Amino acid sequence: MPRKLESETIGMLLNDVSRLLRGAFDRKVNAMQLGITPGEARTLIQVATTEGIKQAEIATRMGIEPMTLSAYLDRLEALGLVARVPDPADRRAKNVVVSDRADPLIDEMMAGLREMMGGYTEGLGEGGLELLRGNLRVLRDNLRRLDPCLAGKESNREKGAAE
Repeated sequence: MPRKLESETIGMLLNDVSRLLRGAFDRKVNAMQLGITPGEARTLIQVATTEGIKQAEIATRMGIEPMTLSAYLDRLEALGLVARVPDPADRRAKNVVVSDRADPLIDEMMAGLREMMGGYTEGLGEGGLELLRGNLRVLRDNLRRLDPCLAGKESNREKGAAE
């Protein structure tokens, strides 16, 4: 007979919260009628957070295929929101940066997402939010350090970025 596994493990809880937040994010972006898809919005946020990194690294951070990211970037570039610029360290590679034209859209999007997250984190209080952020950073850093597939492959460029 199959065994019922614990659903309250940290891994299961993180997976559940991540799935629920992704759905909420998608619905919020669609409701805001920003003129971009939720995937493009996630891409724009990632580029703004880690500006100037290679396309392949962005895809890795987002957990999506490079071709999927390329389609998002093509659309964002066509809208004048991002640009691919030569990497000074590797002339074959392109880094992705946010254009000034994206600033008002990013501001609007982030205001809506902060409002959304305010509702979801209600009751945690500022101390609880800081504790949660700190614990999640420790977990992330331990994963990067201890997982042989991740060790040394991900940079810490976004460390300290606003959350």
